[in-house]
Amino acid sequence: MKKIMLVILALSTVLSVSLRADSKIKVVTSLPDLKSITEELGGDHVDVFAIATGFQNPHFVDPKPSYILKLSDADMFVTVGLDLETGWVPPLLNSARNSKIMKGGEGYVDASVHVPLLQMPTSVNRGEGDIHIYGNPHYWLDPLRGKDIAQAIYEGLARIAPQHQAEFEKNLISFNAKIDGKTKEWITKMAPYKGSKIIAYHNEWVYFEQRFGLEIVDFLEPKPGIPPSPGQLAKVIAEMKRQDMKVIISSPYFTTESADLVARQTGGEVVVLATSVGAEEHIKNYFDLFEYDIRQMVEALGKHSTK
Repeated sequence: MKKIMLVILALSTVLSVSLRADSKIKVVTSLPDLKSITEELGGDHVDVFAIATGFQNPHFVDPKPSYILKLSDADMFVTVGLDLETGWVPPLLNSARNSKIMKGGEGYVDASVHVPLLQMPTSVNRGEGDIHIYGNPHYWLDPLRGKDIAQAIYEGLARIAPQHQAEFEKNLISFNAKIDGKTKEWITKMAPYKGSKIIAYHNEWVYFEQRFGLEIVDFLEPKPGIPPSPGQLAKVIAEMKRQDMKVIISSPYFTTESADLVARQTGGEVVVLATSVGAEEHIKNYFDLFEYDIRQMVEALGKHSTK
């Protein structure tokens, strides 16, 4: 009887270890873009949940108890960092009480660690609006910086599941190659409009602007995070008329009332770009995001060349 019990115990232990080895890595990401890249690298080994949706302002996401439950059970958490989610991620992590995914834990991934950042302030003055003290955090809107994001996620997955590292590395190489190829296509499509001057609602397009050769002259917000004022709108209207600019870019979570007013006064056009995967139903992954935005820009600039 004792031998039978020992055999049963041994089999149970082996089965338990086998189940753990075959179970998926539970990953929670702050944004759906990070979810998409994690799925590209992790493949069948990951089960990924994104807290924010593609049409939400990533600065402002309401914490929900369901998010805490997801985080408490997670093996890995991926954040944009750079104080983008400072109003909602720390409270969620603190409530989840999961040491694995707290900053410093093996499952905590800051996607910005390898990213060459833009607009890093030399001093901080809150009178200038919502200044990001570590640099502009909207870096995922440059597809080539997506490779830097992927590197950080790969390192996190390899820490959590080293037995699958070779597969993660293979997927990373494949992802990078696809990004390189698609970015060349997107740059080629934008090449006829290189140097085009445009207006943006909010300062979140600097990485996109740099990669695709645009020039954002001014913003509808007088300062980052400050709603458009009559004085700022009058200034932008004058600038657009003086420089014959016709394109105003905005995001799904901003009202178009101010942008539409400026467009009517200048004969311009408001182009609502997707800032994240899922902003439109057919934007299913990170590559779809840029396919959509580049198509939108090429169409608008083709009608209203500002060069």
